[in-house]
Amino acid sequence: MMKKMSIPTSKASLVLFLCQIISALDVPLDSKLLEELSQPPTITQQSPKDYIVDPRENIVIQCEAKGKPPPSFSWTRNGTHFDIDKDAQVTMKPNSGTLVVNIMNGGKAEAYEGVYQCTARNERGAAISNNIVIRPSRSPLWTKEKLEPNHVREGDSLVLHCRPPVGLPPPIIFWMDNAFQRLPQSERVSQGLNGDLYFSNVQPEDTREDYICYARFNHTQTIQQKQPISVKVFSTKPVTERQPVLLTPTGSTSTKVELRGNVLLLECIAAGLPTPVIRWIKEGGELPANRTFFENFKKTLKIIDVSEADSGNYKCIARNTLGSVHHVISVTVKAAPYWITAPRNLVLSPGEDGTLICRANGNPKPSISWLANGVPIAIAPEDPSRKVDGDTIIFSHVQERSSAVYQCNASNEYGYLLANAFVNVLAEPPRILTPANKLYQVIADSPALLDCAYFGSPKPEIEWFKGVKGSILRGNEYVFHDNGTLEIPVAQKNSAGTYTCVARNELGKIQNEMQLEIKDPTMIIKQPEYKVIQRYGQVSFECIIKHDSTLLPTVTWLKNNDELPDDERFLVGKDNLTIMNVTDKDDGTYTCIVNTTLDSVSASAVLTVVAAPPTPAIIYARPNPPFDLELTGQLERSIDLSWIPGDENNSPITNFVIEYEDALHEPGVWHYQTEVPGTQTTAQLKLSPYVNYSFRVIAVNKIGRSQPSEPSEQYLTKSASPDENPANVQGIGSEPDNLVITWEPLKGFQSNGPGLQYKVSWRQKDVDDEWTSVIVANVSKYIVSGTPTFVPYEVKVQALNDLGYAPEPSEVIGHSGEDLPMVAPGNVQVHVINSTLAKVHWDPVPLKTVRGHLQGYKVYYWKVQSLSRRSRRHIEKKILTFRGNKTFGMLPGLEPYSSYKLNVRVVNGKGEGPASPDKVFNTPEGVPSSPSFLKITNPTLDSLTLEWGSPTHPNGVLISYTLKFQPINNTHELGPLVEIKIPANESSLILKNLNYSTRYKFYFNAQTSVGSGSQITEEAVTIMDEAGILRPAVGAGKVQPLYPRIRNVTTAAAETYANISWEYEGPDHANFYVEYGVAGSKEDWKKEIVNGSRSFFVLKGLTPGTAYKVRVGAEGLSGFRSSEDVFETGPAMASRQVDIATQGWFIGLMCAVALLILILLIVCFIRRNKGGKYPVKEKEDAHADPEIQPMKEDDGTFGEYSDAEDHKPLKKGSRTPSDRTVKKEDSDDSLVDYGEGVNGQFNEDGSFIGQYSGKKEKEPEGNESSEAPSPVNAMNSFV
Repeated sequence: MMKKMSIPTSKASLVLFLCQIISALDVPLDSKLLEELSQPPTITQQSPKDYIVDPRENIVIQCEAKGKPPPSFSWTRNGTHFDIDKDAQVTMKPNSGTLVVNIMNGGKAEAYEGVYQCTARNERGAAISNNIVIRPSRSPLWTKEKLEPNHVREGDSLVLHCRPPVGLPPPIIFWMDNAFQRLPQSERVSQGLNGDLYFSNVQPEDTREDYICYARFNHTQTIQQKQPISVKVFSTKPVTERQPVLLTPTGSTSTKVELRGNVLLLECIAAGLPTPVIRWIKEGGELPANRTFFENFKKTLKIIDVSEADSGNYKCIARNTLGSVHHVISVTVKAAPYWITAPRNLVLSPGEDGTLICRANGNPKPSISWLANGVPIAIAPEDPSRKVDGDTIIFSHVQERSSAVYQCNASNEYGYLLANAFVNVLAEPPRILTPANKLYQVIADSPALLDCAYFGSPKPEIEWFKGVKGSILRGNEYVFHDNGTLEIPVAQKNSAGTYTCVARNELGKIQNEMQLEIKDPTMIIKQPEYKVIQRYGQVSFECIIKHDSTLLPTVTWLKNNDELPDDERFLVGKDNLTIMNVTDKDDGTYTCIVNTTLDSVSASAVLTVVAAPPTPAIIYARPNPPFDLELTGQLERSIDLSWIPGDENNSPITNFVIEYEDALHEPGVWHYQTEVPGTQTTAQLKLSPYVNYSFRVIAVNKIGRSQPSEPSEQYLTKSASPDENPANVQGIGSEPDNLVITWEPLKGFQSNGPGLQYKVSWRQKDVDDEWTSVIVANVSKYIVSGTPTFVPYEVKVQALNDLGYAPEPSEVIGHSGEDLPMVAPGNVQVHVINSTLAKVHWDPVPLKTVRGHLQGYKVYYWKVQSLSRRSRRHIEKKILTFRGNKTFGMLPGLEPYSSYKLNVRVVNGKGEGPASPDKVFNTPEGVPSSPSFLKITNPTLDSLTLEWGSPTHPNGVLISYTLKFQPINNTHELGPLVEIKIPANESSLILKNLNYSTRYKFYFNAQTSVGSGSQITEEAVTIMDEAGILRPAVGAGKVQPLYPRIRNVTTAAAETYANISWEYEGPDHANFYVEYGVAGSKEDWKKEIVNGSRSFFVLKGLTPGTAYKVRVGAEGLSGFRSSEDVFETGPAMASRQVDIATQGWFIGLMCAVALLILILLIVCFIRRNKGGKYPVKEKEDAHADPEIQPMKEDDGTFGEYSDAEDHKPLKKGSRTPSDRTVKKEDSDDSLVDYGEGVNGQFNEDGSFIGQYSGKKEKEPEGNESSEAPSPVNAMNSFV
């Protein structure tokens, strides 16, 4: 077969798509323009594909479309033309394609079942709707059946079948009793997905005669019930326990097919005693963490928004103490077609090119077919500019006759997608949409924007001119925007004038003129100034302005950024503000604001009020209480009260407060009634019905309130219906399926009479439904059950008593109960800003999936590991909450050079939704912390040895260390500073050629590629000339630390034990202990005592594969312990080797070895008692390495090990470091360096086995023993 030379499909599609973007026109949303331009029809509204209608109401089949000229409409029914004029029951709405089938006047809904399709057509093409399948809802009656009582033995299983009638849509099933109360459900008793009620085992309390299954048909708002089922449980002693047996599904395997995007529901219900517990797993994979939910006491596995990746075998396991049973459900996820790229409308100019692309996916793969104006494209009229290439239609050199509406149909066995997209070829001369002769006014030195909105096809070119005969505008002083706008960034006085915008294409030319005026800026030439004024004085603030003569300014004064007090003491003049009789409350900041139509300026000043000169003291006091209260003019709803004021005590009475007592409802409690000015001694009081009133009066002056007057006589009012309804009515659900209506009950005197009750009414908002009402006693809450999750309700509460109802109450909007959000935020992105700060973005979740009031989003983030150490640690998650519908947030306080994970969850009033997939991000390097320690040892006449530990927080990859040092003389003056760069892999340095008997100060820090970290300092002194001082004492070879400390705790873990080692600095003969526990646990620390003063210990009996925390302390040193370290034991490994410890040949060999060791020990003991040398001495003599020779105590020279020094510690020449330290960088991960060398190894108990050697291949650093070899160590060396 011949091959055609062609561009690859992917590249051709890309080129065509770019051409489409470049050539397609943007039509401005100008209403006048849109009315004038021709446009093919577009379907704007249509009924759903599967349309279930109420058979009692008129059928409305929607079809709305727009176009120019307005489209005409036609319909097909079951594939043939539907002649509406011949059916008297069917009408079409004017200027619309919507059909109305009149069912309420004699029509039968069943007669109009079928498949309908709408076509909207004008001279530029035809658009079609989806196939709309009309089916009337059905709620058939329950078939009559004779139900026998169920006699069940205690402990047996039971299934009560519901078998509801088949309705359209299927009914919602629930079980209730005769009192309309839902039957309680639990792990033992629950309703299956098919509506049946399952008992894993029956109990005596299950005996009842009113197990009733209800079917609710939501579409017709009807509820039907099955005949009551009777269950009688008889007991047998003892009750036999049973292992689990599956009630549903049956068998060991089953299959299920679900469509992509739907909710997958899998169910397992088991019988057994004790009640089995259900567990779900996915074979060969994990359940999706963000989309998996367990319902019905874990008997139902629910996975939302399923995809092809969710296909597989799901196993449910039912288990109790007697055994288990399982069932495997093989799930296959298919997919109805879904869009990858839906075709989009295309507006082109004559001669241009373009493409329509229609891409969809599904399982099985959907087939793509094209229609033109509703007709299959294969039989549609030919168009030479059109070429169909699978899912793409390519248009080349289109003409006006190429305008049409194309339909793309993607279908497979599970459904179809239909999309309309028109190609509209327009040839339009230029139009300028901005009004002509528009006037623009701007302030000098500010930007000016001159609009020139335009349209034309082909797209016009825009040019600007200034002046009547001016040349075209060019240059950097102008900015020309794509939408036609001309911007003058800094408008000057000479920028004023007439500007002309010209739009032209091959079909014509049009221009528009506009005027630009430049105004002088507004200025405050004399601003208000700070003032200090005495109390009761007068003050004035000036505000003199200068402005453009053509602009009208307005001056406003503010006090503390708020309006001036409504006080006649404040006088606002043309250029000033004057305050008369100043008081303390006039203190504050006063601002003058000048506004014009183009700009605004302001200036502020502070006023401080000080005390006036002192005056003779006058004694002020609270007034005396009023007296002689009298009631007159008694009516049903009012009464007159009069009184005589008491003495005002040099402070005028400002007002009287009147209080009342209701002896009928709240005796002894006084309530506020009203207050009147201090010049008034009578008041007409409003009364409420059914209250036994008495009154008292309190006088008030600037000093305070008087004592209450004596109470007046009592007055009882008559009963009446309530005047008011409860306040603070709310509707808030406490569960996903209820609505809790609450209100503040009326107080006793508000009831207006006996028998107070409330009428509670509710209905679902935006649903044409009647009010549901109930009358309740004098309570403050009513619960509506069985509501949909989080939908709005209209709620009202009306008071009533024995005499009648209160006025009609107002309605409030409430919501039924919230449920947890369904989906996680998507498209989570992290932008790392620096080494300690990152910004996270996410897409908001659809509001319909929030299922509650959106409160915000929570970001969980945690450190996974340090990139420098690659060691995991106990994870401590941090949470940041971002209120409202925010889609981003900042993560502060991150650690540099670390790996982090985060996820995002949406939060509503119910709680948190599922987490988004964990997002991993890394922080860049930062500067390191200071080195963990700096020790100076081995002082000599001219040298010092420096040892250091790597930084606790490297914050990156260490590249070097910097050491700076300088001498210090006796007057504490610093000498010249010397700097040395040290490679990052070094941990010690010998400084030579130093001055004897000189103090040096050292500065030491580490560097990463980012920079230098903080430094650590230390001081040390070289020793004096031997002629000047005595020999240094034993142990003087190192600089003693000022404080005791334990640090550099390191671990080497195996499956069930771990070697713990540490460094100690402080007083000799410290007794150590090790504390440990499971990481993350709140249990108390376990404590182990270390024998002797060793700096290592072995923790035994640990659990494999477990993270532990450990720390080391010293007995007798209160509060003195190391920092915590975390390690993890190795996983348990199944050994395939034979246990040689139980083999006879091995036991014989060990006995022979033990005998040889015993003989050697006896020989050593004899030679030692004779003053001989150890075998190790012979090796030291052979190697003659001075660094491993012991020092004599008297003169510091090197000598032999003798029996005279048996009880003395090893001297300076000992291989064991005098400070018993292990370098942290060499022992972080394992003890391999020590266990595989020629010179020694670590045994399980942590001891170091080996001989003294002259080799210098590796400095021994660790827990070497300073004692003579023991029989135990000798034995261990052979293990």
